[in-house]
Amino acid sequence: MQEGEKIIVESIQGTTTQIVEDKKNTKKVFLESYGCQMNFSDSEIVASILQKQGYNTTSDLKDADLILLNTCSIRDKAEQTVRKRLSEFNSLKKNEKKPTIGVLGCMAERLKAKFLEEEKLVDLVVGPDAYKDLPNLLQETDDGRNAINVILSKDETYGDIQPVRLGGNGVTAFVTITRGCDNMCTFCVVPFTRGRERSRDPHSILNECVDLYEKGYKEITLLGQNVDSYLWFGGGPKKDFEKASDIQKETAINFAQLLEMIAKKLPETRIRFSTSNPQDMSLEVFEAIKKYNNICKYVHLPVQSGSTSVLKRMNRQHTREEYIDLIKKAKEIVPDIAFSHDMIAGFCGETEEEHKDTLSLMEEIKYDFGYMFAYSDRPGTPAHKKMEDDVPHEIKKRRLSEIIELQSQHSLFRMKSYVGKTYEVLIEGDSKKDKNQWKGRISQNAMVVFNKTENENIGDFVQVKINDCTSATLIGEVINTI
Repeated sequence: MQEGEKIIVESIQGTTTQIVEDKKNTKKVFLESYGCQMNFSDSEIVASILQKQGYNTTSDLKDADLILLNTCSIRDKAEQTVRKRLSEFNSLKKNEKKPTIGVLGCMAERLKAKFLEEEKLVDLVVGPDAYKDLPNLLQETDDGRNAINVILSKDETYGDIQPVRLGGNGVTAFVTITRGCDNMCTFCVVPFTRGRERSRDPHSILNECVDLYEKGYKEITLLGQNVDSYLWFGGGPKKDFEKASDIQKETAINFAQLLEMIAKKLPETRIRFSTSNPQDMSLEVFEAIKKYNNICKYVHLPVQSGSTSVLKRMNRQHTREEYIDLIKKAKEIVPDIAFSHDMIAGFCGETEEEHKDTLSLMEEIKYDFGYMFAYSDRPGTPAHKKMEDDVPHEIKKRRLSEIIELQSQHSLFRMKSYVGKTYEVLIEGDSKKDKNQWKGRISQNAMVVFNKTENENIGDFVQVKINDCTSATLIGEVINTI
């Protein structure tokens, strides 16, 4: 398997942070993150808060005074992985150094006190909007009591906290711009675990991006459950925009304007963003991509199904036809733009004909790559409450296999379209397969591997001619260093 091929299959992976030290600190926290990029970004916020409470991060469990898992609830597989990991951590309680064990994030929000009362796996439960309360909660655990705060906020964005960059390459970084989600897709637990949608002050976003540039970072990814719905008007959650004053409405900043602000301020910094929602995606965003070379020509645009009837059951606020039309218009504005997708196989009531609609949509668009999953019924969601998870497991498995196989074909087709051309690549580090090669991505997000010479370093932009490919990786050679 070449670099990046895992991108088209389902995987739940925990990432442990690298060591970040403040010489004044005497305690150590082991912080492990699961799930989406938002969780990894949140872990950097948690590390910043804990650093001020006397904690350095550690990659050695045996050294940890505090063990925290930042968790994901999007699928049952993710939750089972976390439970298994917590059981492993609890075995450390038998050691002389008995660490405090805590759960953060979406799983903490969904299961709340169950972790403490029924499963007795942890000492500490903290939801995504309660990280600033960690100092108080840790004081409770130090006093011998279990502690919990899972209160969701309508205005917390952590915009006043400078994240501690963890486990990265010093080249790319995440910057969160929105939190929560208002879309209420019937299959999704996010609105219940991360609360209502709210946008962060654009000036704090810009300041964080400038700080990253000054520290040598070359690429930033703007994050949110739905970045396209970003709207700052100084009046709180987006749902309150209609109540805003005329001045607030006139001076409001949307996502396309935020992109332009950052692109103009930091012309030498690459800008990516994730995740987008078709119902909120505006053509203004594609115009910004066309206008500024440092905004990458790649959009992750989840569709979930190619069937309008399934989309309606999912409460997605777009049809198959509207989605296809949006991509068609985007390609008219930015002809060489790349798209990826999320796709769910076997949602409630999905017929064979509706499944074929998904395959035909994929045939029409031919995505560069995608994230594909069998439907996982999540407790608390509208689908769980009102619909029957009636597609048999074996049929889900077969349909998912067909989707993955088709995407593999399309990925190879897209990768072949890059062969023979030269692209700007940001070197992110060593190839995992060969330490004599670099790895990096082009603007369209495709991974490239190429032989090292004496002229490049991590963080350099280089011109690379693409000579060959697999379905997930481009193989090239350096033409020159920029």
